[in-house]
Amino acid sequence: MTTTRPLDLLDVDALHSEEELAIRAVVRRMVDDHVRPNVADWYERGQVPVRDLAKEFAGVGLLGMHLTGYGCAGSSAVAYGLACLELEAGDSGVRSLVSVQGSLAMFAIWKYGSDEHKDRWLPGMAAGDHIGCFGLTEPDHGSDPASMATRARRDGDDWILDGTKMWITNAPVADVAVIWARTEAGVNGFVVPMDTPGVTAREVKHKLSLRASCTGEIVLDGVRLPADALLPDAKGLKAPLSCLTEARYGIVWGALGAARDSLHTALDYAGAREQFGRPIAGFQLTQAKFADAAVELQKGYLLAVHLGRRADAGVLKPEQVSVGKLNNVREALAIARQCRTILGANGISAEYPVMRHAANLETVLTYEGTSEIHQLVIGQKLTGLAAFG
Repeated sequence: MTTTRPLDLLDVDALHSEEELAIRAVVRRMVDDHVRPNVADWYERGQVPVRDLAKEFAGVGLLGMHLTGYGCAGSSAVAYGLACLELEAGDSGVRSLVSVQGSLAMFAIWKYGSDEHKDRWLPGMAAGDHIGCFGLTEPDHGSDPASMATRARRDGDDWILDGTKMWITNAPVADVAVIWARTEAGVNGFVVPMDTPGVTAREVKHKLSLRASCTGEIVLDGVRLPADALLPDAKGLKAPLSCLTEARYGIVWGALGAARDSLHTALDYAGAREQFGRPIAGFQLTQAKFADAAVELQKGYLLAVHLGRRADAGVLKPEQVSVGKLNNVREALAIARQCRTILGANGISAEYPVMRHAANLETVLTYEGTSEIHQLVIGQKLTGLAAFG
């Protein structure tokens, strides 16, 4: 029986350079060696060795890989996207570790920080010696960050920060946080070492999704920072939103990895599983499911490549990233759910990754902008009218 992998139907590898395919191969091997053998156990226990993984990923240049200087690899946006796809084929939580480190914490410092910030933190973060996190979301302010309650006030030359950040990836193990707070001037960012007096981080337990990811709450209680903790070039809400655009771009690719892994698993399972005297892959209804899933996976991939080429040309727009995030995560979740049905009862077993991918994608669907927020971003671009709130 001759079979074809879904992404081979359109020969999408022909869209890539040899360098991009070589980077993909390195990341795929890294995931095969260090993630796949262990991720089901991490997920079941709700614990992941963040620092060990960070060092492994740093060893092949994955942390801040699309940034330049300071020990970063300076890879293309498309190469970074391929890396995110391979990472999330292992697990969405593992990709989140890399996304938050590189596209949120490191990018914020790289884009908006002082030379001192960059020299102090970026080389160690690229090497996996320092773990970063990004504090924007709050317990009562998620989709509406402009309403954040965290405040920063001047006290002489210093800043005093008070507030709470919630659902912060990497927070319980982080060495440094980029914290966004409201000041008299608007919204500003601050580089906050996590060992600063008044900073506490609590791990969020009892999650039913992204269990192979370290998530926390950050409490800032009268945190005193020197004047130079301020990100000098981050002025207004556009700064953190630009960081979110960086992270959302990685998700456009990453979600396809979870979908691809779910589809490959279901194809292999259906080819070996027999009912009524024949493999269930040979039934029309099963093949219809596979065909629909493969078509959506390929469409999402073509969209991701297009956005990546625009990013590399320096012309990618935030609303275009919203198109990618909205479509690819929504379709990836539908693929994972459909693949779960093909596995039947075995689909809920940790022996197979499909249910884990589906549960993770339920979170990916709503973080870094819910589907509704991205619909409103696109809607505003189409109509010229803002409909938020």
